[in-house]
Amino acid sequence: MSQALSNEYLQCPYCGETIEVLIEAVDESYEYIEDCQVCCRPIVFHIEVGIKGEQTFSVRSENDVY
Repeated sequence: MSQALSNEYLQCPYCGETIEVLIEAVDESYEYIEDCQVCCRPIVFHIEVGIKGEQTFSVRSENDVY
């Protein structure tokens, strides 16, 4: 079954540029790494799914303490 994708805009934690990314809507929380489209440094994405299915995400640099 295909999952929905949503376009999201965010600031790169390294260069500060606004970039567009696709976030996959899934039923459970997950984390992945994607390179910035401007500076090519790795951004860590953390996607949380709440009890009611609402999805939130946060981004951080690879060196940030989580």
